[in-house]
Amino acid sequence: MSRFRYTVGPWNVAEGTDVYGPQTRRSLTMKEKIERFAQMGFSAIQFHDDDAVPDIQSKSIDQIRDEAHELREFLDSLGVGCEFVAPRLWFDPAFKDGAYTAPKRENWERALWRSERTIDIANILGADLIVLWLAREGTLCQESKNPVDMINQLKESLNYMLGYDDKVRIAIEPKPNEPIDRSYAGTAGHALALGGLTDDPSRCGVLIESAHSVLAGLDPTADMAFAIAANKLFSVHLNDQNGMKFDQDKIFGSESLRSTFNQIKLLIDNNYGSAGEYIGLDVKAMRSTADEFGFKHLENSLRIVELMEDKVEKFDQSIVDDLVAKDDYEGVEIYILELLLGA
Repeated sequence: MSRFRYTVGPWNVAEGTDVYGPQTRRSLTMKEKIERFAQMGFSAIQFHDDDAVPDIQSKSIDQIRDEAHELREFLDSLGVGCEFVAPRLWFDPAFKDGAYTAPKRENWERALWRSERTIDIANILGADLIVLWLAREGTLCQESKNPVDMINQLKESLNYMLGYDDKVRIAIEPKPNEPIDRSYAGTAGHALALGGLTDDPSRCGVLIESAHSVLAGLDPTADMAFAIAANKLFSVHLNDQNGMKFDQDKIFGSESLRSTFNQIKLLIDNNYGSAGEYIGLDVKAMRSTADEFGFKHLENSLRIVELMEDKVEKFDQSIVDDLVAKDDYEGVEIYILELLLGA
């Protein structure tokens, strides 16, 4: 039995569509996915604003709130909660050149309106956390925006959300590339610094995703550790990544077992979850996977966490301390490798 509580978003069960081809699995409704998540033992669900309220931009505030209440009743009936709500601003054509860093004021105001609705939905669903994946907050054309002005506008956007609700917390989920190649807040350090510029840094933190750290050429464990040291690790997304390419969202542990071990060890050693934090998954089934196995990638990721928890239990710090005292770092290497290999 794992010591952690887990969350998952409906986008984790997808149809296999990619930029090179059509879907390969049948579509499931939102309710079908959530019912299956509940059966699998997930404690809470992650939502985008338009997962919770489809076609949100076309609806009135009252309509949005009514639909959010209907979703809350459904979640309550299944005994699952909501971890966070995230505005899916990058899907709206109005934000093709940024939402919080939109150069046109009317588009920026549109982004703030939708962020208000995201907070409204989160309040109704019982979540105080808003996650910002700043997908298009940067530029495809460096000279088209004044970067200092845009970073200040991004800061003011966070201030606006913090002012709209004095209980809401904001977690920035950094990613260095894709869909935009020049991000204004592409790493954990940028995200922490941006939160520190706001009117209330105490309510700003980060969500570290394993694959995003790899895409930045950084180590997920180190990113999580820095956030923990700053008391800013509001959430994590565990997955894996095969090098610095497109965001693959592979199952946790599929590429780097040692990194996987160290991420879980860090979370355990620092009592992650004791303040109510969840472990979130952001993994996709391979495009070649059949319908009948469309949830197996989630089961596999949960299993890997449990296996790594067992490895952490078997880890003997005194052995490492003795080896380090003798400067026998090769001894540390083989100790860890044998531990992971079960030798």
